[in-house]
Amino acid sequence: MMVSRRRSLLDYLKKYDSERYKTVISKLGIRK
Repeated sequence: MMVSRRRSLLDYLKKYDSERYKTVISKLGIRK
């Protein structure tokens, strides 16, 4: 459940707050 919620949250950030999305991705160390 947490994974899917995080997934949808990242999708939301990617659409509406790309700068914060990039910051979160770099903090989590996720490579896309």
